Amino acid sequence: MGASQSSPKETSIHQFTVKDSSGKEVDLGVYKGKVLLVVNVASKCGFTDSNYTQLTELYSKYKNKDFEILAFPCNQFLHQEPGTSQEIKEFACTRFKAEYPIFQKVRVNGPDAVPVYKFLKASKSGLFGSRIKWNFTKFLVDKDGKVIARYGTSTPPLSIESTQRQMDCANLVHLLKFGRL
Repeated sequence: MGASQSSPKETSIHQFTVKDSSGKEVDLGVYKGKVLLVVNVASKCGFTDSNYTQLTELYSKYKNKDFEILAFPCNQFLHQEPGTSQEIKEFACTRFKAEYPIFQKVRVNGPDAVPVYKFLKASKSGLFGSRIKWNFTKFLVDKDGKVIARYGTSTPPLSIESTQRQMDCANLVHLLKFGRL
């Protein structure tokens, strides 16, 4: 469940290293220039089918447009993600045809929360504070690695599409105005 240590100097998700489902380190800097949707996932939650189905649909639609979904399995909410990281990846890829990265199982709350989630929560609090309330909390991250929005469990992934379009428009305006993003 490891990742790089968090410190106040980190201002971008691209400054973190996490582990993939096989335990290999992944530098999130490889996602520079892409919009990210970071999600804590679970396979035995009442929101599993709708969220995974819509995440796959969203990914299929935007994967060739500088968009990536980063899925982090978490077993902190009523033990609804009991499998190993490999079993979880197999479940998501087989049942929901997930093509996006499924990382190693992590903790998103408490003293053992992985640093990348400490960063996400510090960047964008939820309705009742920074704590993640349930499975399928989503963070939308811009191409520079800054958290721009946070969505609760009940927000369907496809509804985030309008935010993605707004970002594309904002980036286009910025590009036209300043000649760069």
